[in-house]
Amino acid sequence: MNRTPKTLLVLALVAVVGMAFRVSWNALRDVARAIGADHTAAMLYPFVVDGLMALALVATLVLTADARRFALRVLGTYTAASLVLNYVHGLVPALHQGSVDWGRLADWDPANWALVLLATSLPVGSIYFGSDLVAKVLHHRSPPTEDADESPQIVSNRSMAEQGESAPEPRVVNAVPIPRAVQVGFLKSTVALKPLPAIEPVPVRPASTVAADSTRPRRATGRVPDVARSVRPKRTPAELLEEARSASADWPDSHLTADRLRKTVHTSAEKARGLRDALIAERAA
Repeated sequence: MNRTPKTLLVLALVAVVGMAFRVSWNALRDVARAIGADHTAAMLYPFVVDGLMALALVATLVLTADARRFALRVLGTYTAASLVLNYVHGLVPALHQGSVDWGRLADWDPANWALVLLATSLPVGSIYFGSDLVAKVLHHRSPPTEDADESPQIVSNRSMAEQGESAPEPRVVNAVPIPRAVQVGFLKSTVALKPLPAIEPVPVRPASTVAADSTRPRRATGRVPDVARSVRPKRTPAELLEEARSASADWPDSHLTADRLRKTVHTSAEKARGLRDALIAERAA
């Protein structure tokens, strides 16, 4: 999505959340009055419940692993608590006019005790869980990207075709040919050896000449021929994403790295980074 559709989507979400918070405001305010809160405390009570839900949602988007699961549990718990209090507000018409007795949210005593305990424990839980979530977010560190700084060992293990370089041609300096008689002589037994003719010494070029040759710029060898490259089946981006999705289905979020995807589906580092980002986005959705 482009920036404009994303902005419109976020604005629409903010509008929906704001209207939902306004609808839930009356219920939570009336419940707070029923449990003995004064006017100011009753006006602030909705922020205690629905506000912590928003905080837990943001923490869920930032945290990972066990911390993220903890934030999800807090979000689910406070969502369920808000739903129960809104449901009680709809069942007890006396809460709307504020004529209900203090501490009386239900006619059945066990249910009333449970509801009063729930309504009075939410502010204390907001202090505890909210502080814990903020501490986890502040101390959270993103996992290091394994693609930005690849170790020299990984780069050296790649083939020449993957690195986009051609293999340098071997250079033979001062190669002295060995006569065939000498080669055959090594294969025979030492007893049957015959005297060999003297081999004339081969003149050796001076070291200065070799040094001068070594300083010349090496000629570019060009690209590696197609027949020398490793033949791999061409996969479309959709097929590559499906293979990566099925291979990493049981991986935890901390193991979902581009380097591991690259080794698993046998692709380049650039495509592995794109696969990692797509899979993380799918899991977050």
